[in-house]
Amino acid sequence: MKKSLFKQHAVLACMAISVALIVLASQLYPGGSLLDKHAAGFDWSKNFISNLFAPQAINGLANRGRVWAVAGMAFQSFGYGIFFIRMAKKIPSRPVSKILKFIGTANVLFIFLIATPLHDLGTLSILLTLIGLFIITVFVLKTKRHLLKIGCIICLMTFYCFFFFFGFGNLIWAAILQKVYNLSAILLVIALEYFSKAEDFTPFVSRKKR
Repeated sequence: MKKSLFKQHAVLACMAISVALIVLASQLYPGGSLLDKHAAGFDWSKNFISNLFAPQAINGLANRGRVWAVAGMAFQSFGYGIFFIRMAKKIPSRPVSKILKFIGTANVLFIFLIATPLHDLGTLSILLTLIGLFIITVFVLKTKRHLLKIGCIICLMTFYCFFFFFGFGNLIWAAILQKVYNLSAILLVIALEYFSKAEDFTPFVSRKKR
């Protein structure tokens, strides 16, 4: 019974634990940001989450929060992986289902790599997640789940805004939007996990065949 309950809420559990551990890591971060090397502690509006994964903080001190940040990212990686694999079962299109399963499996590896020296390779998880959520959004927009439609659009917009500001070197807004898109993605994933069903996507496939 306990195993069945955990399995049913695995995505929510992984995301909740991930957020809690990353918040804990931020409390233990010594200090320093790209804008101010001598700043005290972790500033959510100026530090990037990736700063939590470095053995040494920007101010030069040992990062005591690193182990918790790595653990938090590990839980998040499994959470996203489970979500995309489960979502693949709800989408009736076989090609799309296979793509989502691949993204789910790959995310378990790539998201975790963000917390390792292979950080640049690990950032591919952001692209994979964006592709996966974009594909799901296309199908959600064909359903009658209007609140999920709004959630999908808002989530994707936060992704695009982050890339825009980061690409143009506006690190202040990029740092802020990094947390916004991460939080919006987590909330969207949880909403889709609990409030979308395979039946929601069936009418779309039926109309397409007709």
